[in-house]
Amino acid sequence: EGKMSVKESLVKKLKEKNAKTAVLGLGYVGLPLAVVFAEAGFNVTGIDPDVRKIEAIKKGESYIPDVKTESVAKLVKDGKLSATTDFSVLKEMDAVSICVPTPLRQTGDPDMSFIISAADELAKYMHKGMVVVLQSTTYPGTTRELLLPKLSSENKVGEDWFLAFSPERVDPGREDYTTKNTPKVMGGITEACGEVATAWYEQAIDTVYRVSSAEAAEMAKLLENTFRMINIGLVNELAIMCERLGVDVWEVIDAAASKPFGFMKFTPGPGLGGHCIPIDPLYLSWKMKSFNYNARFIELASEINTNMPRYVVSRLMEGLNDRAKALKGSKVLVLGVAYKPDIDDVRESPALDVIGLLRQKGADVEYHDPYIPHIHHETEDWKMDSVKDMMKTVKESDAVVIITNHKQYDYKSIIESAKFVFDTRNATGKLSKENEKVVRL
Repeated sequence: EGKMSVKESLVKKLKEKNAKTAVLGLGYVGLPLAVVFAEAGFNVTGIDPDVRKIEAIKKGESYIPDVKTESVAKLVKDGKLSATTDFSVLKEMDAVSICVPTPLRQTGDPDMSFIISAADELAKYMHKGMVVVLQSTTYPGTTRELLLPKLSSENKVGEDWFLAFSPERVDPGREDYTTKNTPKVMGGITEACGEVATAWYEQAIDTVYRVSSAEAAEMAKLLENTFRMINIGLVNELAIMCERLGVDVWEVIDAAASKPFGFMKFTPGPGLGGHCIPIDPLYLSWKMKSFNYNARFIELASEINTNMPRYVVSRLMEGLNDRAKALKGSKVLVLGVAYKPDIDDVRESPALDVIGLLRQKGADVEYHDPYIPHIHHETEDWKMDSVKDMMKTVKESDAVVIITNHKQYDYKSIIESAKFVFDTRNATGKLSKENEKVVRL
């Protein structure tokens, strides 16, 4: 009898790191994961249709700020990491992680096209003894309802091959928590699926937290991001209320945050950005519509957060009005367009909305961002380049709007040179308290 089951031999391969591993999609999520697996000793092949990404990796270069070029170069040189646009290499693979994007369409429903095309490609090369983990953020039920039927042929899931969901928790720009040391939630389609996928990820990631199903893992990710989105919506609404009451919202938040328990500090801003917080909760509210359920918290927070760019522009208009200026024809400099400080990612950034609204109102808008040399607004179809001489533009502008509080800005000299600063992030902090040039959100 002593023959090993498919599951046992795959687990053995994974634990001995002889399993050939593939990562589908080499973006913000896929490349760091591929590097972590390769550094743990696996042979990793990255697959992505984008030829530029493949060329960069072949040259040993990283195009993701959180992944060091040295790491990629070393892994490529040691033969641990390779990259290709050719999906047929999947027939040799034992373990496949799917890290493709799931954007939201403008109508608010998830765009599953990347997951579907990855699954269709993978389906051609499925074989016994394979484990597949989906990491793309999506609505609860995707792994079982969408992926499972596409990948199941004559092979039986949980016996011949294994499928699980493990949500992504990358926070770009963070140094303290990385792909390796952030706990990873894992939920299998069957008990055996969860076991195999956990055995694989445990070889490379410090902590794997197993849940009983793929749906529980999908839902956990949505709870994490919905929690953030709702709390940000709450402090954004607080900022609007405080302004009407004539109270400083930043002072109020700091005071509440002095309580050592039962309060978590969130700060208001010009709107939400990045790929996760503004988008993921809407997958859940979209999915709930098919159960005739209206996810009111999510809808409300989304409404408040989506209106923040408009609120910022109206406050800027008031500020200019107090200085006897009209917004139309005024020269406005937007400082920082990344969706959060000290990174080069502009996805879903509220800065694009703020700039678009300012343009509509007839302002002469420019921007500066040390990390982002150009921006292109897809839907309104305009392009802009970051101004070359920031301080010169600060001096010439009627208003400077701080949208992203990059650390490298010298706020003191910006305030000194500017005519008027509208600070949506409390970047100027104490400097603005005694300065009539500065208005904070």
